[in-house]
Formats: sequence, C-alpha cells, structure tokens
Amino acid sequence: MADAAMIVKRKKVIAGDGHHGGAWKVAYADFVTAMMAFFLLMWLLNATTEDQRKGLAEYFDPRVPIAKISGGGTGAFGGDSMFSENTMAQNGAGAANQTPMQNEQSQGDTGTLAREGDEGSAQELTELDNLFRGMTGESEAADALLQHIKTRVTDEGLVIELFDVDGQPLFRAGSAEPTAQMQALLEMVGGVARLVTNRIAITGHTDASPFASGAAYGNWELSTDRAQVSRRALSEAGIEAERMARVTGKADTEPRPNATLDDPRNRRVQITLLRTGR
Repeated sequence: MADAAMIVKRKKVIAGDGHHGGAWKVAYADFVTAMMAFFLLMWLLNATTEDQRKGLAEYFDPRVPIAKISGGGTGAFGGDSMFSENTMAQNGAGAANQTPMQNEQSQGDTGTLAREGDEGSAQELTELDNLFRGMTGESEAADALLQHIKTRVTDEGLVIELFDVDGQPLFRAGSAEPTAQMQALLEMVGGVARLVTNRIAITGHTDASPFASGAAYGNWELSTDRAQVSRRALSEAGIEAERMARVTGKADTEPRPNATLDDPRNRRVQITLLRTGR
C-alpha cells in the first residue's frame, strides 16, 4: 500500500485590525480634542465681557509692551515706549523692531523718518487708552487705583477722569491738598502722557456741597486750585510746561452724566490729551 501524502495547512495570522490598522483612533482622538477646544472657546466667549476679552487679546499680543512678560522698562507700565519699533523687551517676548506692523512703522519716502504730525491720531490715543485698561490685574495696588479712573476717546482727545469713590477721596475735604492716592494717579498719568507730545488740558470739578455762607473761598476757587495742583504734579512727573494748553475750574456746573449732585464722582479732575491742532 502506497504511503499517503501528508498535507500541511498553514494558517495566516493578520496583525492589527485588518487593513485599516489603528490610525483611525489617532484621527478620532484629534477630532475630539479639537471639538473640546472649540466648545471651550465658545463658552469662554459667552462667559466674559468685552473688556475682559480685549484684555486677554492684549495679554497674548507680543506687539503690546504692557504685559509683565513683554515689558522692556521699569516704569509703571513695564515698557519704554508705546510703539513696538522703538523698544525691545528684555526677555525677547515683547515688541520687535525688525518687523513692526504697518501702522507702527516710521513714515516718509525712505521709510526712515520719524512719525511727525501724527501724534494726535485716533490710533495713538486708542493705544494710550489701552495702556490704562491693560493695567487691570497687574497688582492689587494698581486695581485699587484704577477704580478712580475712567478713560474715553472723544473728538477732543483722550479724556482721563480721576474721581472720588465712597470713602476714598483724592483730595482732603474742602482743600486742594492731594491724598497719596491722587499723587500716585497723577504720577501714573504723567508716565502715559510722556509717551506722546500732545498738548494737555486740565479741568477741575466739585460736587454741589456749599461752603459756609459768605465765605470768600468757594467751589470755583476749589476746582481751579485742584486743577493747578494736578498741573504741578504732572510737571514734576516730567511733562513740559509748554504742553499745557489750559487749566480751568468749573465748580459744580458739569456733574457727571446720570450722577446726583452730591455724587462723590463729581469731585474729579479731568485731564485731556488733546488731538493735534487743538
């Protein structure tokens, strides 16, 4: 009897998950991560105010030399200049003078002339306004001062109002003697005003509280004296005398909008960085 033939059957083993492999798992994980980040971003946009979003954007903008990581100086705002082409941050994370943005580049036919005649532009005044807004959260001391400040850009220029809040006056009652808070605020404003060459107007305001009947010294004199004290403080902060356009007192004739006559915010000094030509 002939020997039977031996048949050997080999079983093919396929590794992995067939011809698809495991790459789809990585792609799916990336997709889920991206969707999570997207919905987190949507939630943050809905949960924050416009000012908070603007502050976050400025914090992560390497061209704005006001954050702690990008400041190149030792002043109150952590930078030598508001224009990124004029200063380099010490740690390299801030402004860049190699590739400034178009609206920050030097002007002229050759591109090397200094910015002249443009110091009153809306762009520069807005940048100064952003310096104050960017101070929020820098420190508890800064936040305490910022509750006394309100800024806005108008047709006249950048208006900086320094006003009383409940229990925290900026001047001694009935006098033009500034408190330590007012001195710090005026030093802060002086630091910002030195960044430009705009002329400055200072106006003093009071509330409607009357002085003693028949007194020779009243709210008109008080508001004017407080404006003069502010002018001298800005001068000591490095502001040239020729930049002072006017110093006036308006007593209680112009209360703040939507404020009662005895509102402490009426007791204020208004400092305006004027647009060019005013």
